[in-house]
Amino acid sequence: MLRRRTVTAACALAVTALATVATPALAEPSNSSASSIGTPSPGMIEAMQRDLGLSADQANARLANEAKAMNTDAKVRATLGDAYAGSWVSGVTSDSLIVATTDASKAGAILSAGAQPTVVSRNLGALDATAAALDKAAAGAPASAASLWYVDVRTNSVVVLASDTAAAEKLVAASGADKSAVRVERSGEAPQTFYDIRGGDAYYIGSSARCSIGFSVRKGSTPGFVDAGHCATAGSTVYGYNHVLMGTFQGYSFPGNDYSWAAVNSNWTVRPWVNNYSGGNVVVKGSSVAAVGSSICRSGSTTGWHCGTVQQLNASVRYSQGTVSGLTRTNVCAEPGDSGGSFISGSQAQGVTSGGSGNCSSGGTTYFQPVNEILSVYGLTLVTG
Repeated sequence: MLRRRTVTAACALAVTALATVATPALAEPSNSSASSIGTPSPGMIEAMQRDLGLSADQANARLANEAKAMNTDAKVRATLGDAYAGSWVSGVTSDSLIVATTDASKAGAILSAGAQPTVVSRNLGALDATAAALDKAAAGAPASAASLWYVDVRTNSVVVLASDTAAAEKLVAASGADKSAVRVERSGEAPQTFYDIRGGDAYYIGSSARCSIGFSVRKGSTPGFVDAGHCATAGSTVYGYNHVLMGTFQGYSFPGNDYSWAAVNSNWTVRPWVNNYSGGNVVVKGSSVAAVGSSICRSGSTTGWHCGTVQQLNASVRYSQGTVSGLTRTNVCAEPGDSGGSFISGSQAQGVTSGGSGNCSSGGTTYFQPVNEILSVYGLTLVTG
């Protein structure tokens, strides 16, 4: 349900139930290692070459060695028990596995497994306990006390990063953790959360209406999403499903058309996904137009995932605000809040939910604004998988 009623005429109508025909737009506020990794995708190898400075052969060797290291580490860890203090790989192709232990007598077992031993003073359990103590103390500490902390098995310590090292030292003292196990370092890192843009998820327009995301797009290097026009006014502030600021609408058209697009900020990542409301995503691979009679599904934040067929193309629908032309008519149901949500056929994006009649209890008819027109009008590129 809406947190607040909408403030624009279009959205005000959109939050009402779809009890009558053409209610607008549904807004509401051995190779054991090789076999274990399978055949690496070309995309992964290319990315490793680009980002790690490797050749293709080095990237493949690295993946194979790392898969072998996973198996070896699991066996050694079981053998060492409480004497295990972590492990790490080394070398351009990860051809060396180093295993840390607090018991020098275990070095032979580590060597026999094909890894290199190193003897340290603290086991992994002790390091994890130190990190847990910092977790507990941080709950009541100011954000300046530390930006992050982590177990560093290479140095057999817990590292605390902070812009204010004095505040970090106080955090360590308050935690009651073994100070000798903690290393405080000055850092300018300022972690922030990132959220995904996904078709069918809810978003909010200012403090008023709720609609559903259509599809992820880019305009040059600017990320964003396309949606129904009746959900928007140019410059309106947009908030995500979690009420975190997303960005602003850059353009919209309604009536006549029913489309819009919004640019999003760096907290949000555009994804080639549509929420299937069954715990997964449908990957968008293009926007080829489905023929009349084709199966088609819709994702929206009120009613989730529903399917039907394409009934007619190029429909003109008369809403109370005016006529919208060029819509596609379907027998997929929808309800208030589903506005703007994704229509997809197979892996092909079709359009954004405009309006309809009926509901998902008794059935209904819903219209969508074709996505290719939106992309063309605003010079957008659909984000695909």
